[in-house]
Amino acid sequence: MTALTDAVVAGAHDPEITGVDVVVRAALEATAADVLAADGYLLGTPANFGYMSGALKHFFDTTFLQVGGSLSDTGAPDAARGRSSGKPFGLHVHGRYDTTGAVRSVLSIVGALGWTQGYDVLEVLGDLTAADTEAAYELGSTIAAVVAERG
Repeated sequence: MTALTDAVVAGAHDPEITGVDVVVRAALEATAADVLAADGYLLGTPANFGYMSGALKHFFDTTFLQVGGSLSDTGAPDAARGRSSGKPFGLHVHGRYDTTGAVRSVLSIVGALGWTQGYDVLEVLGDLTAADTEAAYELGSTIAAVVAERG
């Protein structure tokens, strides 16, 4: 997972993209204040037993209501009230055999936050290839470019 994340972060620091300050936080260290201060998000997780990592789940559990995550009376996402609503995000997931549940769970939560998908989800199965790291770099640089464009 580290090599994939490193490539995403390197992409976010692409020298062609200016006006973006990249702040990297481990999921267990990120706070609601970090979320509210950010203009966009790059999320990464391994797929563990068909779900996102416990660390990323903990991040969402501890920040969701503070950053304006909301559900309607029926339990459906109600992102219109979210304080971080409309901000772009990117997601990369690395799994040994399957990433479906991890992707679905993250997309469900960010939907309730009202975040906007800024690029296709990068799903990687098995060992990383050069193509995977290139795609991770592109994910990071694309989200950084979207943030820069919104200025």
